[in-house]
Amino acid sequence: MRAFSELYDELDTTASTHEKVDAMVRYFVSAAPADAAWAAYLLSGRRLGRFIGPALLHRWLLEASGLPQWLLEASCTSVGDLGETIALLMESEAARAADGPDVPLATWIDVRLLPLRDADEERQRCEIVGWWRTLPYRECLLLNKLLSGQLRIGVSEPLLTLALAQALQVPQAELARRMLGDWVPGEAFWERLRSGSVASDVAAPYPFLVPAPLQGEPSQLGAMSEWLCEWKWDGIRGQLIHRDGRCFLWTPVGELVTERFPELVAAAARLPQGLVLDGEIVGWRDGVVLPFAELQPRIGRTTPTRAILERAPVRFLAFDLLEEHGADIRARPLAERRARLQALLDAHPGIIAPSPEVHGASWPELAMVREQSRLHGVEGLMLKSRHSAYGAAGAWWSWELDPRSFAAVLLYAQPGHGRRSDVYSDYTFGVWNGDTLVPVTKAYSGLSEPEITELDRWIRAHTQERFGPVRKVEPSQVFELAFEGIAASSRHKSGITLRAPRIVRRTDKPATEAGSLGELHEILEAHRARV
Repeated sequence: MRAFSELYDELDTTASTHEKVDAMVRYFVSAAPADAAWAAYLLSGRRLGRFIGPALLHRWLLEASGLPQWLLEASCTSVGDLGETIALLMESEAARAADGPDVPLATWIDVRLLPLRDADEERQRCEIVGWWRTLPYRECLLLNKLLSGQLRIGVSEPLLTLALAQALQVPQAELARRMLGDWVPGEAFWERLRSGSVASDVAAPYPFLVPAPLQGEPSQLGAMSEWLCEWKWDGIRGQLIHRDGRCFLWTPVGELVTERFPELVAAAARLPQGLVLDGEIVGWRDGVVLPFAELQPRIGRTTPTRAILERAPVRFLAFDLLEEHGADIRARPLAERRARLQALLDAHPGIIAPSPEVHGASWPELAMVREQSRLHGVEGLMLKSRHSAYGAAGAWWSWELDPRSFAAVLLYAQPGHGRRSDVYSDYTFGVWNGDTLVPVTKAYSGLSEPEITELDRWIRAHTQERFGPVRKVEPSQVFELAFEGIAASSRHKSGITLRAPRIVRRTDKPATEAGSLGELHEILEAHRARV
């Protein structure tokens, strides 16, 4: 537990990918097999779920700390995170010395935490408060993240597989294959991961081929005839599997979403056995792809209701065939795989359909087609080498449109979380509605650490009002914000919600030149007109 808490701290306090990989390699090389397996499980983004809700943790902290309620509330507000507040308040001198026994991570999870789910509240309280009193800060913080189900670690899947591959001395592509599918953390799994004797899993997908963003002009790729062009769909990437009479649907992050899309599973069951398709799940109605926002109710429901199924119908647009008749054909050229895919789906028409090719006589003509992407509800184009194997470097390129952007005024700020809990790094931005600035979105990504530090100083010096941890600031700082999608929302006073808003840059514009709510509603209406 101590070693993993140190790893968690290292990963949380660096933005360097090299440092993150080096830290994980050091951990995996030295950790016991069962601990390493559980660490891989947690770092891969898999979830243990919540053990204890924040209300109970807050009440137990109030009782255990002996602080008056107002002081505890002020502490939580100042720190900005309940788990970190607990770790700071409950650390004793003995715990700070960290000279007690280091209980293995696997023991913490298998022996202490998992049985806690079925315990009564009094036993839960006694166990957890006792741990708070004996653990040093870093381990206590990690424990609280695990208890509340809020453990988030800034590691991408490629970084994790790279670190595991280096630690186990296994090729990264092979290591990624061994990590896929359902698996139970433990010594047995770690040994299979090391040796390669991973049990066959009928449900297991293949490692997803991740496209690289195209930098510069596509003409640098060579003759256009060597490249297959498709729309870049704004949906959910997935691998659809039909093996041994069973169907499975996986996302690139290793999430099994079969039950969320029963109509796709039913359609896949009518296809031949021994089949794996790579494609995109999109909302689809009357021959038109729907905005991504239409899909969101499907994402949040493990089992969708009939009403949701009718409101957000879907289609699986397949763009690659990875397995046919039980044979792995990823090494075959893309042109051949696409021809087989087209023949297969032509023989079984339905809601699983081939993603159409996009044609242009030249790269400049294709660039003109790309500029019309938003009229088709897509994000740009995909360029794929016709002669490439699935997984080959430089085989797929994403040629996206620049995101939409607008100028907005900084209105409110509040502290971030984790290592940013002591700086104002979460921002609320507004645009003009007549003569009034109205909040339209929150954003917290896009600025560098020096920029955040500089803005934090400005916020503290230009605060007009305070509302708990939130500061209202002088409305004079204008930023360019980018976003990926827009949808109507009754939950927001502005009447809209933006998908993936982020800060592009700080501008020199005066606040009077910021964008307007009317302009954003025009974009929304254009979306609706297309649908």
